[in-house]
Amino acid sequence: MLLPGNDAEAIERAADALASGHLVAFPTETVYGLGARADDDLAVSAIFRLKGRPADHPLIVHVTDASGALDFAGHLGDPAQRLVDAFWPGPLTIIVPRAPGVAAAAAGGQDTIGLRCPAHPVAQALLAAARARGVRGVAAPSANRFGRISPTRAQHVVDEFGDDLIVLDGGDCEVGIESSIVDCSGFTPALLRPGQISRKRIEAVLGAPLAAPGADSPRASGTLESHYAPRAKLRLMSAQMLNTALQMLGDSALKLAVYSRTVALPPGSRLERRTMPDDPDRAAHELFATLRELDARNLDLIWVEEPPSEAAWDGVRDRLSRAAAA
Repeated sequence: MLLPGNDAEAIERAADALASGHLVAFPTETVYGLGARADDDLAVSAIFRLKGRPADHPLIVHVTDASGALDFAGHLGDPAQRLVDAFWPGPLTIIVPRAPGVAAAAAGGQDTIGLRCPAHPVAQALLAAARARGVRGVAAPSANRFGRISPTRAQHVVDEFGDDLIVLDGGDCEVGIESSIVDCSGFTPALLRPGQISRKRIEAVLGAPLAAPGADSPRASGTLESHYAPRAKLRLMSAQMLNTALQMLGDSALKLAVYSRTVALPPGSRLERRTMPDDPDRAAHELFATLRELDARNLDLIWVEEPPSEAAWDGVRDRLSRAAAA
């Protein structure tokens, strides 16, 4: 059920649904989320069932503001507080110790919890209306089948789950890839997932380098080796390899598309091609929408040119690498 996110009555209706233990899809600045009240393990379990997501793969809890984090966190600590002060509301998730007896299902059974305060005005309005009804936070992974392409438009969610689910339409997501995730539960903060907020900006706020994820790092959303995958087989190639492969392919009738920045199709080619923007923020904004568009064409293969190695491309490169691992 698609509802206008800028309509106050739609927000109230969606907040009522959350308070009653039902699922609601809503926009954030990163991607659309599939939400349930985080303090209701039964409601949260419906997310795992609908997505086909393993119950031990944790969700991110969305809160209205920094004070809302204390409903779920045992404590924040100095590094987490610095990141909250610098980047909330915004596309940054912190992982901190979980308060005992709260949101066990959302945390995937871990003693840590991922928390985020989204910047999207529709998300903010929904969280505020839900909190007025006693909902302290909303657990919400991306609103898609587990492991598949994340949704950045309301119609993507409807295409995924049908008309029965309440979906608040807030337009296209501005960022287009999921939040950066920083684990602040250990001695040294670690970057578990790159996003629009770069490692350099995070380290500048912390005043120290981020650690790499370790064997004892908490499980976190979107960090499995295979994720964000289209139905078509996606292969990530260097520009040289992609050029060579296209030349060798010749006038093939393969159901193949190419998504590239610098590599053009050979003259007379009948293949599909989409151009990846040169700007990393624009590339992130359109990445999932482009993959969904190509996947809808019933292709067998999608060949993608590797993004540049610069740090600004870390988020896009991470999503494409995981999509190619499927």
